[in-house]
Amino acid sequence: MKFWGVRGSIACPGPSTVRYGGNTSCLEMRCGDRRLIFDAGTGLRVLDDELRTRVPVDADLFLTHTHFDHICGFPFFSTAFDPRNTYRMWAGHLHPERNLRDLLCALMSDPVFPVPVEIMKADMSFRDFVPGDVLEPHPGIRIRTALLNHPQRAVGYRVEFDGRAICYITDTEHPAEGVDPRIAELVAGADIMVYDAMFTDEEYPSRVGWGHSTWSAGMRLAEEAGVKTYVVFHHDPAHDDDQMDRIAAEVAERRPGTVVAREGMVLEP
Repeated sequence: MKFWGVRGSIACPGPSTVRYGGNTSCLEMRCGDRRLIFDAGTGLRVLDDELRTRVPVDADLFLTHTHFDHICGFPFFSTAFDPRNTYRMWAGHLHPERNLRDLLCALMSDPVFPVPVEIMKADMSFRDFVPGDVLEPHPGIRIRTALLNHPQRAVGYRVEFDGRAICYITDTEHPAEGVDPRIAELVAGADIMVYDAMFTDEEYPSRVGWGHSTWSAGMRLAEEAGVKTYVVFHHDPAHDDDQMDRIAAEVAERRPGTVVAREGMVLEP
């Protein structure tokens, strides 16, 4: 698994974010020779630079939801304009009111963007599902899904392959007491859990209802669910590298082996 974008809400490149990165959410997982991409934030453009060296590309792109920070890289996804490539797009939070293709068409429409989705000449398919569905995009890859606690809905993913499991849980807000039972079931025993830890405990009280969590709530979830490696993710754009260093030191002391996501970081379960 490689992290191409680790921020939430808005990209924040600059001298104060060089160590952890300023691009918004995008992860890449490799399951054997299969490539899975999760979210299409500005980090997707950086991944796209690498994909251009791998043409023809055949990949699946899964969205947690379609708030702007998670899809704003999609119109600039240059390998989707190349007819030699194949992409399957997945989303589980839109039905029954909407569907993924129509939403991306709206994103790339006048007067917001100068060219429509139809200009993308890759073999593109759009696949909507509902939270709780079990997806099998390829033989040997099983993806369990669950509804997250986020405004206008979001979906968490558990990717199972070759006896190992990686969970991607963003954007979600923890309950006032205990842990979310749906998420606890989804991440139980996972080798790696990437979790929305946007706020600190001190920041969270003024942000209740925003649909994001804290690193300490993620730690409680990891402990209760028996997660092996917990990855702090979806960093607040206001958190500069020095603050992220302080968070990294505190989480490592509280739960040794905990990782704070950085752009370019690669993890193997």
